[in-house]
Amino acid sequence: MPLHLPTAGLAIIGLGLALAGTYQLGRSSGAATAAATPTAAAAAATTVPAGHPPPQREGKVGADASQKFTHFRVGNKNVKRIFADGDTVWVGTSGGVVRYDTRSDEYKLFDTQSGLLSNGIFYVGRVNGKLAVGTYGGGLSLLDAKTEKWETYNIPEGLGDAFVYDVLKAKNGDLWIATWSGVNRVKGGDLRDRSKWELHTVASTGGGLPNDWVYGLAEGRNGEMWLATEGGLAQFHQGRWQNWNHAKGLGAPYEKVKDAISFKNDPAKVSEHHARQKQEMGLNNIDVAYNPNYIVALAVDAQGVVWAGTWGGGLSRFDGKTWTQYTTAEGLPGNHVFMLHRDPKGALWIGTNNGLAKLKAGGGFEVMTAHDGLFNNAVFSMATARDGTLWVGSFGGVAKIKPS
Repeated sequence: MPLHLPTAGLAIIGLGLALAGTYQLGRSSGAATAAATPTAAAAAATTVPAGHPPPQREGKVGADASQKFTHFRVGNKNVKRIFADGDTVWVGTSGGVVRYDTRSDEYKLFDTQSGLLSNGIFYVGRVNGKLAVGTYGGGLSLLDAKTEKWETYNIPEGLGDAFVYDVLKAKNGDLWIATWSGVNRVKGGDLRDRSKWELHTVASTGGGLPNDWVYGLAEGRNGEMWLATEGGLAQFHQGRWQNWNHAKGLGAPYEKVKDAISFKNDPAKVSEHHARQKQEMGLNNIDVAYNPNYIVALAVDAQGVVWAGTWGGGLSRFDGKTWTQYTTAEGLPGNHVFMLHRDPKGALWIGTNNGLAKLKAGGGFEVMTAHDGLFNNAVFSMATARDGTLWVGSFGGVAKIKPS
């Protein structure tokens, strides 16, 4: 199986997938500026007894020390998605999904020993009232809260591919599922009715979908569906497909970012898939980790503006007509954008290879790094709890940042 670009990219910076190591999803004793190492605990899926939390590492960040941080370690694993669900925080990692009760400090790991078909987790959220996880090779699984059993939807049920990167319930009730082999639309969200499943690919859309690897989903103000793909941005609205790539304005030009590319190893040298994709995108003369057509993260703001995080080409803003690029030259901490998150107040947060940035209302960015309380500078995921607490996922753990 060819390497997927996130895997290849993470390998470049030494971030392995599911390595050995158990969970300490309690307050970590690791230093704020260092990635956590595996603990010596014997069982990964145990529950920490109330009143006996693991050792803690807490501190304060910010110019006025008004923000407090707490670290939660998950061993040598990538935290790819965080879902704040009331008093429960779900942490999706490359070694399973962890359920953490913020009130009791109890946690439980769900992995292949618990009924999942894969430990690699890319999506965590709610689908039809159930906790849902999109896995790396094991399809889409929904958890029955009472029995703690998983119901899995895979290729035989209509799923385009067993690799599920994102899931979105549209305003009209349709369920969209982003996979490595196209995007599914399940009309009305009825997963059990096979007749409601559709699969849209490059071939079936006549090239309207620019690439079959669909990495992210976002809904616009008028019900249009935006799709982040390995080959550019796509839009589906009222039965019509459109797409945009680097040639049309997506991603900063190589000349602008070449001196700030952090990852020097070219994934195309170790993967036939990426070598072919690189050729298709006209990037044969570039031998570093740069592909402005590849959208890793996607968000749509309240004004309907689309924000796309690219692989080495920085952050792109699209208002439907004009593209604007933001890179380290404009204040981003890194040009590889792994994550975009809109908090309940509408602020846009950008997770990069070199820290977390918040887009300021008047322009520019506020930047946070491990020095300020992040677990690690490579930021892959984020969630905002109902009390305003920020949960930020990196390699090795999570930082809980609580404003004053």
